[in-house]
Amino acid sequence: MVLNLLFLALGMVLLIKGADWLVDGAAALAKKYKVSDLAIGLTIVAFGTSAPELVVNSFAAAEGHHQMVLGNIIGSNFFNLFLILGVAGIIIPLTVQSSTVWKEIPFSLFAIVLVFAFGNNFFVNQNSLISRADGFILLGLFFIFLYYVYSQLKSDPSEIELEEKNMSNLMITVFIFAGLAGLVIGGKVVLVNAVSIAHVFGVSERIIGLTVVAAGTSLPELATSVVAAIKKKSDIAVGNIIGSNIFNFLLIFAISAIIRPIQYDTIFNRDLYLIAGGTAFLFIAMFTGGKKKLDRWEAAILLIVFLAYTYYLINSGN
Repeated sequence: MVLNLLFLALGMVLLIKGADWLVDGAAALAKKYKVSDLAIGLTIVAFGTSAPELVVNSFAAAEGHHQMVLGNIIGSNFFNLFLILGVAGIIIPLTVQSSTVWKEIPFSLFAIVLVFAFGNNFFVNQNSLISRADGFILLGLFFIFLYYVYSQLKSDPSEIELEEKNMSNLMITVFIFAGLAGLVIGGKVVLVNAVSIAHVFGVSERIIGLTVVAAGTSLPELATSVVAAIKKKSDIAVGNIIGSNIFNFLLIFAISAIIRPIQYDTIFNRDLYLIAGGTAFLFIAMFTGGKKKLDRWEAAILLIVFLAYTYYLINSGN
């Protein structure tokens, strides 16, 4: 049991460092070929922060751990919305742009509703199965969102700021392959040990996915948003979370379903209701108190909900 916990922690470290190394190496390679910061930010950096969830879910989907797939994605979004935004918003009230209020937050809510509809057979009677066809629909919407982000940043490229690292070709190769190895090995280690821990404690893979695995794979978003809040870069703090949640539902859910159709358990409806409610609350918060701002008291509500629901999940076991 102790070994499982140690290996789980090691797997998390490999996932986070693997994503970090891959981003550094790929960004340095792109710079050598005169690729813009904008293109790097939209592709390499965006992929890097979502890579832990993507790798863990790819393994989980391939091996038929449906509850782990659902738990990790839904749990990561719950973690992002309630804990990370809650903490960042308490550090500093988060002011956002009009596009975030009127486009990105509603798009995030639409993604939640669509996943809920697929899982609950709103369109086709398919025994609560999120099919490969559903996965391709989600993937298509993800590319539409990516194009929207590209259009937004193209009009204001100053929003992407990357720290340049000069590397030799050998170091670039080492970073990229070390990053990929870290992601693959870390993802496998996390999945195997998370499942073992679930069996030892007699809790479902859903609970482990919603809590332990989701928290671990969301560490890049936590670090990014907290640092952004400390540096008073509110748009980055909020945009990182909303963008990550859209990535999780549209990209990672899509790839997981394409690898292997996901058997949806309607017990996850409760979690989706909570995330949808939290997203709607975030939208409403933009019009209360400070306009287009998540005030500290509103952020505190998000954090309290996170702590209360996590306590409930752990103690109820369902």
